[in-house]
Amino acid sequence: MSHPHGPLATLQRRAGRLLFEQVSGGQAGRERRTRIHTTPGPRWFPADSAVARVHGDAAMFVGGLRALLLQCLHPLAVAAIADHSDYRTDPWGRLGRTSTFLAETTFATAADSQRAVDVVRAVHARVHGTAPDGTPYTADDPDLLHWVHTAEVDSFLLTHQRHGAHPLDGPGCDDYLAQTATVARRLGTPDPPTHRDALRHALDRHRPALARTTASDDVTHFLLHEPPLPRAARGAYALLAAAAYGSLPADARRMLPAPPHVRRPPLPARQAGQIATRAIRWALAGDPPPGPPPPAGTD
Repeated sequence: MSHPHGPLATLQRRAGRLLFEQVSGGQAGRERRTRIHTTPGPRWFPADSAVARVHGDAAMFVGGLRALLLQCLHPLAVAAIADHSDYRTDPWGRLGRTSTFLAETTFATAADSQRAVDVVRAVHARVHGTAPDGTPYTADDPDLLHWVHTAEVDSFLLTHQRHGAHPLDGPGCDDYLAQTATVARRLGTPDPPTHRDALRHALDRHRPALARTTASDDVTHFLLHEPPLPRAARGAYALLAAAAYGSLPADARRMLPAPPHVRRPPLPARQAGQIATRAIRWALAGDPPPGPPPPAGTD
């Protein structure tokens, strides 16, 4: 065990601080994290719940990237991203807002969790447009909400089972889906999957709508070919990308123009993901959330 004030511990704290601030928005992100974890009050989920285990693990870095790659294959979802998202001009800001929403609805007080849901629903109500093929879309369309949720929970759960520090057992996987479904319903998602069989059926239901488009190529190129990172960090990111891409269904991989180092990485995708998540987990352990959360409960 390293000395708490030794050079390795100092490096770990520095790495954890830099990683957290990059993803969550510097000092403002640190203040949000303090509020989320230390404000007294009932929570939607207990601290030892399946959703807290999944969303609090470093495997979410792989799962989040996988979810984006999978979601962009729906022509209407990617049209909304292309028309209304600032992922190119402010990718870290967008990532920070997404990670904050997940943190709030998983760990924050019930009041703050509901407030986060209300904000997202208000944003969705303003997002509408027309896809390149002339099909109109709205972000609060029930079918589109269902796809986005399905792609997310499939990605988060699958990558947790592959790379999480403490994978769930079978009933735990169903608990995770049932718990995330409660948040999805509050967002307006109809009939979200609440167990593994339902998740498989949901993926099968949406599969015919998925397609490669110019917009999905653009998102894929941004995420896999030109990630918004300094060169020094791109090696580690390549491991995450290989793990995320390699865990996708074969038909999804065929529709995503990944670069050679992601399609044929020097390490197997599962091994790449293990290395990357262990490194992230080690870094984040140097900058943990402040104090234990207050006793959890339900609203």
